[in-house]
Amino acid sequence: MDNGAGSYHRFLAGDDEGLYEIIMGYRTGLMLYLNSFVQDIHTAEELTEDTFAELAVNCPKYSEKSSFKTWLYAIGRNTTTKYLRKHSKLSIVPLESQKHLADEKNIESNYIKSEQKRIVHKALHSLRSEYRQVLYLSYFEEFSNAETAMIMKKTKRQVETLLYNAKQALRSELERSGFEYEE
Repeated sequence: MDNGAGSYHRFLAGDDEGLYEIIMGYRTGLMLYLNSFVQDIHTAEELTEDTFAELAVNCPKYSEKSSFKTWLYAIGRNTTTKYLRKHSKLSIVPLESQKHLADEKNIESNYIKSEQKRIVHKALHSLRSEYRQVLYLSYFEEFSNAETAMIMKKTKRQVETLLYNAKQALRSELERSGFEYEE
């Protein structure tokens, strides 16, 4: 049982500190993952709050068939899917056009510090949603292919294929933008 699971069990037993530990431990990573769906950090922040509210209010059963983090990210994905279904008529505004809305303490701005990371970030956001998700889960959150498959509701083989194609698409996008690989 990992730390998140222990905190969740304590929360279910009446210790509110357990939920606080979960929020503090997972909010940034979960928010950035959900941003790969909605392409708007403010909406991703709201969806992250909705995910934690789901834990607090409905207290879903954690069966321990996967890591707590995998289970939590799957809840976040489901929350986001419901949101996207409900708001499917809204248009997505590219992050580049929202620079005037970001403040100096924007989480993504802090996360992306060097120029190369900015290029990679821009290239990632130009990829289709499934590619962004699989790359984010595999490389930023370091989920295994099996955990990624569980979160994305795919088979492990589908995730492996998706990951291969996503890396190829990212490489092409980076080469188009003039990215130079370090030797």
